[in-house]
Amino acid sequence: MNWKRLAAFLAIVVVMFGVIAWTSPSLVKDIRLGLDLKGGFEILYEAAPLEGGVEVTPQSLKETARSLESRIDKLGIAEPEITTEGSNRIRVKLAGVTNEDEVRKMLGEPVNLTFRAPDGTVKLKGTDFVENGAKVEYDQMGNPLVTIKLKDAKLFEDVTRELIGQTLAIYLDDEMISNPAVNSAISGGTAQISGDFTLDEANDLKDKINMGALPLKLTEKYTQSVGAKLGQQSLQETVEAGLIGTAIILVCLIALFRVPGVVAAITVITYTWLLILVFWLMDATLTLPGIAAFVLGIGMAVDANIIMYERIKEEIRSGKSLLSSLKSGSKNSFRTIMDANVTNIIASIVLYWVGNGAIRGFALTMIFSILVSIVTNVFLSRLLIHLLIKSNLFRKPSYYGVKESEIREL
Repeated sequence: MNWKRLAAFLAIVVVMFGVIAWTSPSLVKDIRLGLDLKGGFEILYEAAPLEGGVEVTPQSLKETARSLESRIDKLGIAEPEITTEGSNRIRVKLAGVTNEDEVRKMLGEPVNLTFRAPDGTVKLKGTDFVENGAKVEYDQMGNPLVTIKLKDAKLFEDVTRELIGQTLAIYLDDEMISNPAVNSAISGGTAQISGDFTLDEANDLKDKINMGALPLKLTEKYTQSVGAKLGQQSLQETVEAGLIGTAIILVCLIALFRVPGVVAAITVITYTWLLILVFWLMDATLTLPGIAAFVLGIGMAVDANIIMYERIKEEIRSGKSLLSSLKSGSKNSFRTIMDANVTNIIASIVLYWVGNGAIRGFALTMIFSILVSIVTNVFLSRLLIHLLIKSNLFRKPSYYGVKESEIREL
């Protein structure tokens, strides 16, 4: 008996399971849950230009999404999901929200950029500015400043002439973002906002002005609300079903393949932990479609083991030694497994490309499931069973699900 091989096998398994047991509670606790599991609501908005505004563009849609995110941050709502879809839609997902009506009312209002006199009178609105006309430039001393452009140069000149020696405060919604002084009447429709800016502060001011210069009207096209209790119940029932199904499959694998079935159980458990780790590292949001893809990935991982072990059993039946059967069976099954996985990855990429929302979450989970499955249920599985065979402890064909009477003469 080769004790070194057996010791290597046991060391790998003990270390892996020790790490899994140590890290799993915190990983599961820190995984972000979508609104269908945590409770909350989802809104799909359709954007249209306000009166006096320009047509919806990818840039204006993106800036409007950023403004929604900024508003949500001020409410203290953690981890919002805001994505643009198509040419004029914005999808907002907010988990764990209780004051739904208040949040929806706030989100539905357009971004309001105004320039106000010291007495609070609104002198200029967002629609008076050139879209994406704010830029960061530098003065002669190399200090950053912000330049802005207006559509009506005469209007701007009249406003600045009226406020010489005063300030013209800039507001985004009801928040003052800058309060520059007016030193003289500004002609030409272009102005500079200077001050003791850092580059980050100048870029932030530029982005906010550009955001307010692209006001869009948002109309709700679809909304979905999920209660917190319903979300937790869905999560609990889904996890329970997945655990029961996985346990039944692993028992069947062990009964069918014996020693390789035990190796398959080890690699499937490792695969599950690695996939959870990938979710945590990506700070991804887990949803019901994501769990469905997760469970489907476990099935595909088991399938990879079955294909490889069936090929190994066929080689043993042909009269080859265990080590030769492992090498031939692994080699012959590898192409089949990879063909199936590559096909599924391509299909998932297409789903991600053409889909949105839940479909994208499902597709992305499937892609990572397949990649992790290749690492654990092909390469790790092959390594572990190779160590067991080389240990010379499990030499009988029956340990691999093959009866003596099934073995043919070479």
